[in-house]
Amino acid sequence: MHRVTVLALDGVVAFDLATPLEVFARVRLPDGSRPYDVRVCAPQPEVDAGLFTVKAAHGLEALDDADTIVLPGCHEPAHGVPERVVDRLRRAARRGTRLASICAGAFVLAATGLLDGKRATTHWAAAELLEAMHPEVEVDPDVLYVDNGQFLTSAGAAAGLDLCLHLIRRDFGSAVAADAARLSVMPLEREGGQAQFIAPSQPAVPRGSVFESLLVWLEESSARDMTLAEIAGRAGMSTRTLNRRFREQTGTTPLQWLHRARIRRAQHLLETTTHPVDRIGGQVGFGSPTAFRDRFKRVVGTSPHDYRRSFRQSV
Repeated sequence: MHRVTVLALDGVVAFDLATPLEVFARVRLPDGSRPYDVRVCAPQPEVDAGLFTVKAAHGLEALDDADTIVLPGCHEPAHGVPERVVDRLRRAARRGTRLASICAGAFVLAATGLLDGKRATTHWAAAELLEAMHPEVEVDPDVLYVDNGQFLTSAGAAAGLDLCLHLIRRDFGSAVAADAARLSVMPLEREGGQAQFIAPSQPAVPRGSVFESLLVWLEESSARDMTLAEIAGRAGMSTRTLNRRFREQTGTTPLQWLHRARIRRAQHLLETTTHPVDRIGGQVGFGSPTAFRDRFKRVVGTSPHDYRRSFRQSV
């Protein structure tokens, strides 16, 4: 069982603290078993969380056998991190433990020096402060999360959900992560510079949207050539009106959504089949292998070959 330990420090943001607890504790594998053992630890028995007090069941010793440590943000991120906490986190990193921060939790992770020379993110409102306090860290405020392998950081509170789903996908594959996303009622396709978790079975907007039937049609027809004019005709709108209303509903354009639908399908095929990469590109609707590889890397952040190596065995 994978042990996830969430560290609560004084001033912990309640949302940041609750997010990994709720997401990881509800994960189920296809056989119904729970793959994560989730715990909360703190430097002292009680931690101030603003409107209430947290009584942690474990002390810092719970960091010593964790597989993943999650660092929630604190209301005053500029406050120093206790040295004994820094020491424990550094020791955990030396053992190969994965460390992930949510929102201003990046300040805790940066205090260890483990982010020096690496790209990281945090809440956009705290990005300048993080950069000023830790100039050795390459702060990118424009992404939802950054995955450096062992060390991961996420932006504002909702991006913590994106990060947790990404970790579940890394650990157990897209099917399990899609299940966790549905329980969280979490949209699985969000704009951002870092590759976001995408599940092949989920629409990009909630059920009941005015574009629900159009999106279903786009998903089902994504493998064939399609123009904006054809999509607009299907929707019964001009191309200009479609672009405007579609962006209002989904945050993206019809053609961008179509490209991502193709990438979602390609991810599924890369994970579940042995079809050659070029064949998959054609199957999902790309006109050439080069166009497929370019678009895949732009959306997912890695090549189709590397993606298959990372995820095919975990499904």
